[in-house]
Amino acid sequence: MSDILEEPSAFDSGTARYPREPRGKELLLLSLGALGIVYGDIGTSPLYALRVCFAGSHAVPLDSANVFGVLSLIFWTLVLVVGIKYHGWILHLDNNGEGGILALMELVRPGGRGRAARAVIGLVGLVGVALFYGDGIMTPAISVLAAVEGLAFFSPAAARLEVPISIALLVLLFYLQNRRTGRFGRTLGTVMGLWFLSIAALGVAAVVQRPEVLRAIHPIHALRFFDRNGVAGFLVLGAVFLVATGSEALYADMGRSGKRPLHLAWVALVAPALALNYFGQGALLLNDPEAVRNPFYLLAPQWALAPLVALATIAALLAAQAVISGAFSLTRQAVQLGYLPRVTILHTSSAEMGQIYIKGISWAGMLGTVVVIVMFRNSTRLADAYGVSIALTMAVTTILAYAASRSVLGWSRVKAGAITAFFLAITLAFVFASLVKIPRGGWVSLAAAAVTFTLMTTWRKGRQILGKRLEADTLPLDIFLDGVARKPRLRVSGTAVFMDRVSTGTPHALLLNLRHNKCMHERVVFLSVTTDSAPFVSRRRRVEIETLKEGFHRVNLRYGFMQDPDVPRALDGLKIGGRKFDMMDTTFFLGRETLIPKGALGMSVWRERLFALMSRNATSAMAFFRLPPNRVVELGAQIEL
Repeated sequence: MSDILEEPSAFDSGTARYPREPRGKELLLLSLGALGIVYGDIGTSPLYALRVCFAGSHAVPLDSANVFGVLSLIFWTLVLVVGIKYHGWILHLDNNGEGGILALMELVRPGGRGRAARAVIGLVGLVGVALFYGDGIMTPAISVLAAVEGLAFFSPAAARLEVPISIALLVLLFYLQNRRTGRFGRTLGTVMGLWFLSIAALGVAAVVQRPEVLRAIHPIHALRFFDRNGVAGFLVLGAVFLVATGSEALYADMGRSGKRPLHLAWVALVAPALALNYFGQGALLLNDPEAVRNPFYLLAPQWALAPLVALATIAALLAAQAVISGAFSLTRQAVQLGYLPRVTILHTSSAEMGQIYIKGISWAGMLGTVVVIVMFRNSTRLADAYGVSIALTMAVTTILAYAASRSVLGWSRVKAGAITAFFLAITLAFVFASLVKIPRGGWVSLAAAAVTFTLMTTWRKGRQILGKRLEADTLPLDIFLDGVARKPRLRVSGTAVFMDRVSTGTPHALLLNLRHNKCMHERVVFLSVTTDSAPFVSRRRRVEIETLKEGFHRVNLRYGFMQDPDVPRALDGLKIGGRKFDMMDTTFFLGRETLIPKGALGMSVWRERLFALMSRNATSAMAFFRLPPNRVVELGAQIEL
């Protein structure tokens, strides 16, 4: 049995994972869950994607030839990008079951690569992460706006309420983030399953009336479309791309369900439902070009319009929820890997440990989403700006996938290079077609990504500078221990644990304690907490103990980047020096640095000030490592950067 299953509780492992291949009922339940957790984003794209091809700022004329061409492009985008690229290739590049940019980056960085190569991979990965955050404020807005726009079919007065209703729904969704339960999470799959069945049925009803629309499956229609429309046809790719924008979320959330459930859900329901609905919308446009104002809702008979609007709104909120949850998960990974400062992570369900809440990310996401809705006010204008960041993110994933295919799948340079080049060419076509969206509002997601990238690189660089300064000012441990042996100090009963950031020297907090209190505990532990490049580390591999001398010991706790450190739990019952840890007889000493920007160590003063600000607002080490407050002593020091 996998080491992952050796964890005594889900809190210790971070989230429930499926190390073995699920079968039977378990596979079906996981596939159902994947519909809500993973496929919400891509599943709500029929609300706006086809409409924008004929009604957006770079629309092509609505005639039968262009309908066939656009449908062919949509169909083959779903097949090539979502089906073959992500399901057939990218999802197999998992880091012990986890996916996403950070997991992929940590997968390809080790293994004897040179320092320069690791730096380049890290930089490329951070660009991808920042772009994911930039896209995160756009996806909830466009999904909910497009769904609520169905109110326009009831009355002009209702249409005027679309923006305030969308804002209210999203604010409520963000407000409820820290109140979710396991039961809330389990409803996602059922609702999205009903959604996919409904849009498939709507599509079938329209296709039956114009079955010739299915001829668009032939790729010749896509080729003729480009030949007939030239540059305008190429720019439509920016709208066609919207049918696949959920692919990155699919990869990022794969660890919540596993590959087999994702594949089954895609093949059995999601892909057929999407294709049928898009072909149904195309058939409707062939019959009635006036339906271009909203071909999705006009597929429904009048009696079904109200329940469809309600179902679409719920599905859009669930799609937004999936993006929000992805941002929380990505933030936890970034914190654990040292790319963002410590944050307080709240687990909102004792049953589903992937269900977490991060207050700062929730507030930032809510404000960003509200601003986006107020700026664009309808889904057509928003679609004209949407997709730039996610297209660039896909390009980053494709580039990193080359190295992962070589190391994980064992592919040759020729095979990995050929497949990467093929899919990178497709992705870059979408990127270049989306660049025209930047002046129309695409700059919003890029600006958000730029801010995120600046924060992450500043924090990473600042930590490196701070580490070098601490290391330079640290007394070598062997010299300190020799001094203790030659000149014994007063020893008091109990255990002192010094959280040790620089594991090669003497903790600064220990020296400060000696300077002020003139004594040491009879047992002293230097404790380091490190994050592994794998998402999970089992309890069996959690602790490394090194016995030094003079009653000193070094303990290293290892966690995966998807796990939350819990120091008291890891130390509970641990034997060091022949005695078990007793929390009531242990004192934790933490160093708290006050940073003084000087601009002398490789960062400009404004970035050092930003780093100092981030450091001051980071969650305390006591809270982050779950140390008991009544057993903690903090010792401060000023450090010039």
